[in-house]
Amino acid sequence: MNAIQRPPGLSFDWPGQSDSVTRVPGRVFVDPDIYALEQERIFRGPVWNFVGLEAEIPNPGDYKTVQIADTPVIVSRDRDGSLHAWVNRCAHRNAKICLDKQGNTDSFYCVYHQWGYDLTGKLIAIPFARGIGGEGGMPADFDMNAVRPRKLRLENFCGVLFASFSDETPPFEQYVGPHVAKFMRRIFNRPIKVLGHQHQHMRGNWKLYAENPRDGYHASLLHLFFATFGLFRASQKGQLHIDESGLQTCFYTYVDKEDEAARQQGMKEASHTYQEGTYTLEDMSLLKGKMEWDDGVNLVIIDVFPIMMLQQIANVLNIRQFEPHGPDGVTVHYTFFAYADEDPELTEMRLKQINLIGPAGLVSMEDGLAIEIVQQGIAKDGGAEAIIEMGGKGVAPDTTFLASEDPVRGFWNGYRRMMGV
Repeated sequence: MNAIQRPPGLSFDWPGQSDSVTRVPGRVFVDPDIYALEQERIFRGPVWNFVGLEAEIPNPGDYKTVQIADTPVIVSRDRDGSLHAWVNRCAHRNAKICLDKQGNTDSFYCVYHQWGYDLTGKLIAIPFARGIGGEGGMPADFDMNAVRPRKLRLENFCGVLFASFSDETPPFEQYVGPHVAKFMRRIFNRPIKVLGHQHQHMRGNWKLYAENPRDGYHASLLHLFFATFGLFRASQKGQLHIDESGLQTCFYTYVDKEDEAARQQGMKEASHTYQEGTYTLEDMSLLKGKMEWDDGVNLVIIDVFPIMMLQQIANVLNIRQFEPHGPDGVTVHYTFFAYADEDPELTEMRLKQINLIGPAGLVSMEDGLAIEIVQQGIAKDGGAEAIIEMGGKGVAPDTTFLASEDPVRGFWNGYRRMMGV
């Protein structure tokens, strides 16, 4: 990938000479010039950004608005059923056109000067285009067909919608690789229904949150609920796949009959090690689950660079979208879903298990704290360096053990290439 001219005054060097990242400079989490460069090289570069689910806009005229980092975007369904993504910015004076999060409409109008757009983003109306009383108005050679908000490429993969600003972005399946595509097909194997949304703002850099799910072994250390109730162990059987770019990962664990004894032993050890047997659940039905696939996989975490994570944790199905707010802020949007044809009892089970996930989830609330205390640790010292050597110094594309930071190194290798550093 060709390097580009950096913004004036930006000097951005990476510690070490190795092709594989084992040190990460703290500056990447705090420098506003680096954040500005990310807008160009990453979010508006040759990547696929998650923008929603087809199930969220099922009818003609439906739309939703999202942020791709600093860029506002409208995703809409035209009257013929086709889907479109375009920048939510009026071609006239650059005001945001649509201010609502979601809805249904025949057309869009900018509140500032009432320029109008159809469901594809085409400019269809300009007040006073011919002037008032024969005076003023737009020039005679103004071509409405040549003016519109920027249209984005949009791909619909198994009902999951992705947008790209770049013509160089490869087709989605090629972009994510075979393992991510396989497990996305596994989860989105039939029509879904949206159960609800949650939102969480953290005072930390978006890349800290992107690192978090790629660091699988922290789950058995940070998330005490996992260990205390035997839901997850660092020794659990599983598999991790990293694509050639290092940016896309697929991690899963599974259980079988032999695992039950290990799970019970893990609960006993965790109860003693962490909580000395003092913590219990009054309603154990929270942990009641149902194996929905015949492969025995009970946990799947998929990372689609740059702003999406897809999870199956027991019977909880959710997508997380990262929305950066400058170098030291990120909002995570959770979308929980189920299958449209499932029985009500299974849906109720999912709704109860959602208490495990999300901003206050029993097995995920610590992530927000972790992101913030890392940001606090480097806020005044961009010269700090993180050590990324667990499991070695390279990036193994396939591993079966969790005590590894291969996916984190892969992430930073890919990030460096995209940023030209």
